[in-house]
Amino acid sequence: MSNLPAPLRKSLTDEFSILGLALADLQESSDGTAKFLFELTDKNLVEAVNIPAARRITGCISSQVGCKFGCNFCASALGGFKRNLTRGEILDEVLYLKNNLKAGQLTHIVFMGTGEPLDNYENVLSAIRLINSPLAFNIGARRITISTCGIIPGIKRLQEEGLQIELSISLHAAVDKTRSQIMPVNKKYPLEALIKCCHEYIEQTNRQITFEYILIKGFNSDVLSAEKLVTLLKDLKLAKVNLIPANPIAELKIFPPTEREILLFKDKLFNSGINVTLRKERGQDIDAACGQLRLRHG
Repeated sequence: MSNLPAPLRKSLTDEFSILGLALADLQESSDGTAKFLFELTDKNLVEAVNIPAARRITGCISSQVGCKFGCNFCASALGGFKRNLTRGEILDEVLYLKNNLKAGQLTHIVFMGTGEPLDNYENVLSAIRLINSPLAFNIGARRITISTCGIIPGIKRLQEEGLQIELSISLHAAVDKTRSQIMPVNKKYPLEALIKCCHEYIEQTNRQITFEYILIKGFNSDVLSAEKLVTLLKDLKLAKVNLIPANPIAELKIFPPTEREILLFKDKLFNSGINVTLRKERGQDIDAACGQLRLRHG
């Protein structure tokens, strides 16, 4: 732009950059789920997903390239942690998903893609404020969800933000020994401390916490595991359990239980007074689990 003064052009070059995501791959499921693999300007790869339902379209977005926390059921960390996404890169994901819908509008955002959102706190919260802003994406705060593996300092920070966003915690086991086998973060933030933190979060925010529980065949899907989960959560006044049959990941030897096992587990929670939902399986005919598509390109 030679019509601009040279000092201004130099300042723009030194201090600003125009970013953009390049589509590296796209997988579309027969149920309408679309999974995007994006290449960033430094050639790193991240994933995002559009998930249509009857009355909503949810965008599932990533917050990091890779992940530090190494949950054994998740493909996100298999290539190691590379770096945090910037606020602009996070917003680029949302913009791409919004602009690549075949029908309808993007109504919900979940930070459930690659990475731990509370490990990239500043960029994620800054992006959320713009996603929520009427001047930007104008998606209601209660339609934005942060999913965490249980980073207690991040949860404590979040409860001071005054935002009406949803908090989801990856639980997946109700005793420390079992949870530590699949979630190394539990050794640093064990269940007793995590549940105490959840009590404090609910008291301060009066917001419900959703506990995500991936049902893994032969590991945490029996009725005894359900009974232990009831014991762990029974005193939390605003809590919901979202049961998720595991996405098959051959590399990690992860497979879902039978339909009968799933229903027995769900019924045990429901009959014990636990608010429970069963997530409908989506994208089973594509690389649906976090990190799978990226892993194929690794």
